[in-house]
Amino acid sequence: MPATPRRVGLFVTCLVDLFRPTVGFAAVKLLERAGCAVTVPAAQTCCGQPAYNAGDRADTRAIAEGVIAAFEPFDATVAPSGSCAGMIRRHYPALFAGDPVWEERAKRLAEKTFELVSFLVDECGVASVDARHEGRVAYHDSCSSLREMGVRAQPRQLLATVEGLELAELSARDVCCGFGGTFCVKYPDISGRMVADKAKDIAATGAGTVLAGDMGCLLNIAGRLSREGSAVRARHVAEVLAGMGGRPAIGEPAKGR
Repeated sequence: MPATPRRVGLFVTCLVDLFRPTVGFAAVKLLERAGCAVTVPAAQTCCGQPAYNAGDRADTRAIAEGVIAAFEPFDATVAPSGSCAGMIRRHYPALFAGDPVWEERAKRLAEKTFELVSFLVDECGVASVDARHEGRVAYHDSCSSLREMGVRAQPRQLLATVEGLELAELSARDVCCGFGGTFCVKYPDISGRMVADKAKDIAATGAGTVLAGDMGCLLNIAGRLSREGSAVRARHVAEVLAGMGGRPAIGEPAKGR
C-alpha cells in the first residue's frame, strides 16, 4: 500500500448511477481497501459513447471536454465499466486529434484511465479480497473490457480468492451478449438471438449467478434470463468482490418493496 494514498476519481457511469448504485458503493469500498483516496466528481456526466457511436461528434466532443475537465486533477480515473473506460482511454485521443489544446489533455486523461478490476490488480497490486459468496458463478467477458482494456485474467484472479465461490467458465465466454449499446436497438432480431445463445451458455454451466464488469451486458442478460423464467441471478463482479453479493440481484425488486 502506498504511503500517500493515490487520488482516484471514480467515473460512476450512467447505468450504474441510474440502475445499480450499489456497484458504485462497491467500487469505492474496493478502492479504499486498496489504499486509494476516492472522490466522485459531481460534475461528471456520460462518457459520450452513445453520441459517439451514433456519429454525433459535436455533442461527443462537448461531453468529453466536461469529463476531461472534471477528472484531470486526479492521479487516476477508474470506472466499473470496460465500455466507459475504453471510450475515455481509446477514443478520446482520436476524437480530439489535431486539436492544439484538447488532444494533449485527452491523451493525458486516457493514459491514467482504467477499468476497476484491472486497476486493482495491475496498478494497486491487489491479489486477494476478503469476501464470501456461496455457489457456482459464470463470468461473462464484455467486449469492451476484453478487447479494448485487456481485462480477462484480473477478475478471475480475484474471484478465485472469494470464499465459497466456484467459477464455471462459459463455453463461449468471449462472445458478445448482443447488447452493444445502440446495436440492440438497430438490430433487435440479431441482438435477441445473441443474448438467447448467451443465456443457454449460462444455463449449461449450472451456475446460480452470472457476473460481468459492465452494466449494459448485465441488464441485457438479466432481462433475457427473467423473460425465460430462469432462476439465475445477475450481479456486477464488483459487488461480489466487495462482499456485497447478498443484496437483490439486477432486475429484482429491493427488499421490503
